[in-house]
Amino acid sequence: MASRVYFVDLHLKKKTTLLDKVSALLEAVGVSGRFRKGALVAVKLHFGEAGNLAHLRPQWVRRVVEELRRAGARPFLTDTNTLYRGSRSDAVVHLETAIRNGFDFAVVGAPIVIADGLRGNTYERVEMDLPVLKEFYVAKEIARADGLVVLTHFKGHELSAFGGAIKNVGMGCAARKGKLEQHSTVAPKIDKKRCVACGTCAEFCPVGAPEPAKGVKKPRYRINEKRCIGCGECIAVCPQEAIRVQWNEKAELFMRKMAEYAAAVLRDKKGRTVFLNFVLQVSPACDCYPFNDYPLVRDLGILASEDPVAIDQASVDLVNREAGLPGSKTEAAGPGEDKFRALYPGLNWEITLEHAERIGLGTREYELIRLEV
Repeated sequence: MASRVYFVDLHLKKKTTLLDKVSALLEAVGVSGRFRKGALVAVKLHFGEAGNLAHLRPQWVRRVVEELRRAGARPFLTDTNTLYRGSRSDAVVHLETAIRNGFDFAVVGAPIVIADGLRGNTYERVEMDLPVLKEFYVAKEIARADGLVVLTHFKGHELSAFGGAIKNVGMGCAARKGKLEQHSTVAPKIDKKRCVACGTCAEFCPVGAPEPAKGVKKPRYRINEKRCIGCGECIAVCPQEAIRVQWNEKAELFMRKMAEYAAAVLRDKKGRTVFLNFVLQVSPACDCYPFNDYPLVRDLGILASEDPVAIDQASVDLVNREAGLPGSKTEAAGPGEDKFRALYPGLNWEITLEHAERIGLGTREYELIRLEV
């Protein structure tokens, strides 16, 4: 059975704003009757790395917050800390970046809660018997939220070809240990040139995996791979930024793991989750970069659904129907041609959607319902 996906374009009628279209989408997916009065609803979004200007505008988020409050819910904005070292790698710099990017309470009308704690190690362990993974590390405050509204800037992505609702949930709601599990099959590595043997990594590691390297002239640490449990704590605490992820997972398996993580996050939130994909400023890479490139296609509109698979499939289809913008990385791809394969020829984006459908996350069959607002 096809899932309903609601869509609004960017054309306006008299006395109608684009924010009014967001309200219409939320009404169409039944937000007003989805959450009990006083429900703590997590509004999951990406606050954008410092320097990136393609992330969602806070004005969009404020309208969502207003509609949730009108429905009697108590919304809070949330995301998880990044696996890599950057401007969102712990809760302190993450909050600073979010506020500088416009997501202050005075602007959006809701507080920010970083869902996996100060250093990304606050999670709830979820067990599910899925084809690739059996246990999952879900950011605690998202796991404990009464409901979830997922706001996604739809874009290209260098590991999954596109970043949509499934990635926003599967990767974006995982604690650091879960992110590392999706990206890598081996322990982090210490850069011997950067390491000053301060011992901070050993102090914070719960299993004592970092240890002094033997037989070296310059004192430094190494990671004992047999002891390492993949929590990623050392990456977060190293003051020299000397500990790096070994990004070695195959793209196909990464996509399957990401879909399974999304299933784990959403397992206990059936009927209490809504997804909005903003197909605007469709940049070629993730908003995790401190920059953004020329959009792939023109701004198309916003979609809403309760099915993350259907909304991502619909978003891909809308982009692929367009002509690549002159000057963009997909300018040679005409209407009907696959923009994401043109952008990342070695990646098959369909793996994520196929696997998500296989494990019961949703369906790729959808009915696109255009709202006239």
